[in-house]
Amino acid sequence: MSWEVRIDEHTCIGSGMCAALMPEVFVLEGAVAHTVTSSVDGDETVLDAADSCPAMAITVTDGGREIGPRP
Repeated sequence: MSWEVRIDEHTCIGSGMCAALMPEVFVLEGAVAHTVTSSVDGDETVLDAADSCPAMAITVTDGGREIGPRP
């Protein structure tokens, strides 16, 4: 199972929560976070990162269906 992860660089405030949770997927570069890779194996921690983003800048999709952040 592979998920797509995107960060809206215009919304990101660079809190670093995502990079702290999953440094193998997210990295802080300057004032905003970026993904190391846009395709990741399904992992609950990716959804936790999307959920914990204070700016709601992370989107996780599975087969085109948005699964994160969770409501």
